[in-house]
Amino acid sequence: MHSRKLTPEQEAMVGMWERHMAAEFQEKSIDATMATMTSDPSVNHVPVMTGGVGSSAVRHFYGTYFLPGHPPDTETVPVARTVGEDRIVDELIHKFTHTIEMPWMLPGIPPTGKRVEVPVIVVVQFKDGKIDGERIYWDQASVLAQIGLLDTNRLPVTGAEASRKVLDPSREQSNRLIERANRL
Repeated sequence: MHSRKLTPEQEAMVGMWERHMAAEFQEKSIDATMATMTSDPSVNHVPVMTGGVGSSAVRHFYGTYFLPGHPPDTETVPVARTVGEDRIVDELIHKFTHTIEMPWMLPGIPPTGKRVEVPVIVVVQFKDGKIDGERIYWDQASVLAQIGLLDTNRLPVTGAEASRKVLDPSREQSNRLIERANRL
């Protein structure tokens, strides 16, 4: 497998992104998180449009909803990373048990105690060496199915098997939803 060497600027972006992730998930520090960002950042969790635009809105979002909104068993499994000139794209598997309110991902949904595993794509934009914007994508239907709010037998959605297929393409059957629809 060929991998190209990162430039010093790309290495710096990766280091900043790693510090940002550690500040969010290990330190749970709003100040350390914000120190990795520009003075006018944006965060957009695309499926539910949570986040903020501008330093005070992003700080409020992180401090009020995001940093305290991760269950204790939250785990992020890296899958792939692409590093460009001014952005990083990470593919991850986000795993947790829904034991607390998670307004950033599941606004208004009380804890269900259900286990969730969902593939996530994060697009991180950099400006002047700091994080200027984050766009985070995941399959909200899969999350809702895994916590019991969508019926996977009646709707064309999947649950944790989608994450398993990302990690190992041969582990889960392809076209299962098409074949099930054709049998109905």
